[in-house]
Amino acid sequence: MELKICHMYPDVLNLYGDRGDIICLSRRLQWRGIGVQVTRLPIGRQAALSGFDLVFIGGGQDFEQQVLLEDLHRGKDREIRAAVEDGLPFLAICGGYQMLGSYYETFDGQRCDFIGALDLYTVGSKKRMIGNYKFQCEPEAGGSLVVGFENHSGKTRLGGSVRPLGKVLSGYGNNGEDGTEGAHYKNVFGTYSHGPLLPKNPAFCDHLLQTALERKYGRAELEPLDDAAELFAHDEMAKRI
Repeated sequence: MELKICHMYPDVLNLYGDRGDIICLSRRLQWRGIGVQVTRLPIGRQAALSGFDLVFIGGGQDFEQQVLLEDLHRGKDREIRAAVEDGLPFLAICGGYQMLGSYYETFDGQRCDFIGALDLYTVGSKKRMIGNYKFQCEPEAGGSLVVGFENHSGKTRLGGSVRPLGKVLSGYGNNGEDGTEGAHYKNVFGTYSHGPLLPKNPAFCDHLLQTALERKYGRAELEPLDDAAELFAHDEMAKRI
C-alpha cells in the first residue's frame, strides 16, 4: 500500500510549524510499512489533484492569502472543488481552511473572494482569538479529543451543508460565539489548530490516514503504534488547558 500526499503552497502557508503535519503523516505511514510520496505544489505549479490520495494546506496570514488569489484562480480553484466533491481527503489549517470557503472579509471591509469549495465564510474582527485550546471531534470526524493552538482574528461561519469538525471545550474555535471548531464536509477536515496539529493528536492523524487508505483501497487496518510519547504530550496539554 502507498499514499500520495500533496502539500499545497508549502512556500507561503507554513505558520507555527504546519510542515510538521506532513512529517507526522509520513512517519506514521512509514512506521507501519506503508509507502508514502509527498509532492510539493507551490505557487505557479499545476498538478491534477486526482493523482493524489490526501491533500494538506497549511496556515498563513491575510497577506499570504491575498498573494495566493491569482494563482488559485488560474485553475487550482476548479481542481480543488472537483476533488472535494469527489471525496478526496483534505486537511486544511487556519488560512488554508478559510481559503476553501466562499470569502474572507477583513475588519476594514476589504473582501477576498476564495474558491467556495466549502459552504462557509470568514469575517475579520478587532479581537484576536489566540491561545492553547481543545475540542472534541464529532463522531463522524473520528470522535477524538484534540489539543492545539489557535491564532486568528477571522470569525468563520458555517453554512447548512457543512458540519463542524468538533465542539470547543476550551478556547474560541470558529468564532468564539457558537462553540464550534473547524469544518467537516465529505472527506475535508478544516481547523484553526496549529502547533503543528498532528504530532500530539495521533488518534486524529490516524483517522485521516484511515480515511485516505479506505478511499483508495476499499478497506484498510492500521496496526497500533507505540504512542506513549505522543499521548503524554497530548494528555499533559489537555490537563493544562
